[in-house]
Amino acid sequence: MRMKTGFAAVGLAAVLGGTAFGQTVAQPRLMDAPQVAPCSAAGEWATPAEKSCYATTPDYAATMAYLKRVEGAAPGQVRIEPFGKTGEGRELDVVIVSRDGVFDPAAIHRAKRPVVLVQNSIHAGEMDGKDACLALLRDMVVTKQKAELLERAVFVFIPMYNADGHERRSRYNRINQEGPAEMGWRGNGTNLNLNRDYLKADAPETRAFMAMFHRWLPDFFVDDHVTDGADYQYDVTFTIDDGPNLPVGTSRWVSEVARPQLERYVDDHGHLASPTYINLVNDNDPAEGLGFNDDPPRFSTGYVVLEGRPGMLVELHMLKDYKTRVTGNYEILAGLMELVNRDADKLIALNAAADKEAEAMGSHPLSNVKYPLALGWGGETSPFLFRGYKYTRELSAVSGAMWVRYTHEPWNVSLPQQTGYKVTAETTPPAAYMIPTAWTGVIDVLAAHQVEMTRTTTAWSGVVETYRCAGMAWQGSPFEGRHPTFNGEAQHDAGRFGSCVLVREQMSFPAGSAVVRLNQRLSRVAMAWLEPQAPDSAMQWGFFDTIFEQKEYGEAYVLEELAREMMAKDPRLKAEFEKKVASDAAFAGSPAARLEFFYERSPWYGANRVGLYPVGRLGSLDGVPVGR
Repeated sequence: MRMKTGFAAVGLAAVLGGTAFGQTVAQPRLMDAPQVAPCSAAGEWATPAEKSCYATTPDYAATMAYLKRVEGAAPGQVRIEPFGKTGEGRELDVVIVSRDGVFDPAAIHRAKRPVVLVQNSIHAGEMDGKDACLALLRDMVVTKQKAELLERAVFVFIPMYNADGHERRSRYNRINQEGPAEMGWRGNGTNLNLNRDYLKADAPETRAFMAMFHRWLPDFFVDDHVTDGADYQYDVTFTIDDGPNLPVGTSRWVSEVARPQLERYVDDHGHLASPTYINLVNDNDPAEGLGFNDDPPRFSTGYVVLEGRPGMLVELHMLKDYKTRVTGNYEILAGLMELVNRDADKLIALNAAADKEAEAMGSHPLSNVKYPLALGWGGETSPFLFRGYKYTRELSAVSGAMWVRYTHEPWNVSLPQQTGYKVTAETTPPAAYMIPTAWTGVIDVLAAHQVEMTRTTTAWSGVVETYRCAGMAWQGSPFEGRHPTFNGEAQHDAGRFGSCVLVREQMSFPAGSAVVRLNQRLSRVAMAWLEPQAPDSAMQWGFFDTIFEQKEYGEAYVLEELAREMMAKDPRLKAEFEKKVASDAAFAGSPAARLEFFYERSPWYGANRVGLYPVGRLGSLDGVPVGR
């Protein structure tokens, strides 16, 4: 599940048809674990979920046992490779499925064979994709029913990315979800949501993922989930980000080819697909329509956009039975493999063009080449045929809010969907960034992303572009272990705090400072991390909080003298102070604020450099002592 927050976000809340108040409506609920018995239809190669007639999902050990059994049966086509450890020490694995026994990613890319990487169980209560991948793997290499899907493409999947959360199993982990009997937990071993960690890379799982991702550098990425939110007819919803940060050619292929073909494939194979994640603008008024689905890079699919790759979020519907969800996930993955085989040359060419575009960003500093930093969206809409359910609502005596109760009577209605983009901030890329060596946490994150950096060999001073930031405020309650300067999950709203203004400053950088040139494939990753007003930048996540801390202060008796001297020398300053006293009651009533008024306008305050961003934007590297 991607976006919803709060307790059991129910979505549709206006009365737009349905039954009368008081009618009893059957709602699927998992209150008691079902009795699990062997499934009579299960064959020799049935997956663990199939053996239980989809009543259960296997734990870590049983999942790996099945995978190793398949690997043993098809050693020339399947290989399991570890790529790291979880915080609790469990092994993280990828399963590689290749028709001809070639398992080396460099050799596969040289042969112009597209790689599809599927990630499962990042939210480990949403493990449907794992069980779908086990079945698809079997059908590609054991029963051979889907052998054609390996004609050219290579299928790589992570069975259990959040392996620690996967083993925190309970029937009570997801109140909104219909089965299986037990499921894993959303957070990892330290309760971090890994699908908010892609750019900041706090978790060991994330850092292991980055190394694996760049080893494979897939041509298409998939992240499998299960929804929360409204009830509706679709059992498979999906979205492929195609916003302003994705290269134009790739975006066009996504919107004109990939999305409609996958919708048709899923529908033709016994399921009902929505080619958009159902994200209502207002949960209490569906008539307002559907919002955007493009994501900032804290999310997996938002991150791979920075890598220049298409990424698909799959969301199975929580209230559909487990068999329906797993088989729906199976079909969209099968449909994707069919598409990638067919469009292999096109997809590989689009990704190569995306890499060249990224590598050129720092080639012409301060030119007209711009990188849009999407801080908000709005504007254009287009009609979307929403296949929902009719419902009723009544005022709840329990919550005091409207209580929505869905029927299962179809409600098909055209709703407006936000499809246009309004970029509220963009910046011209510099030739390079320079980060003082003391900011080790910021530099370490770039290293985890394998962004190319060099170091200065001696100290250097010069005039650079940077930012002066003010008006910052921090979220009071923790969000993913931090107190960011944005409103948690509300990444598309205007709830960002403070502003940063581009300035030119004389700055000094010690020897060993990191230099990040933008003539590299990961230039967009670097910019998203280092441009302070980018939605998931180091600044927004609190890595630069200390620049807003004032370290030296003036004693009141000293500032009393200073204030009188300054007013005597500058009548305009005196008038400004008196006007503020007269118009701002809170200011007038605060002795500290009145004295701070003068301290902030004195040379002593400037020495504090409060709010001065320490990262420099370089228009050229001429004269900069950069090592190799």
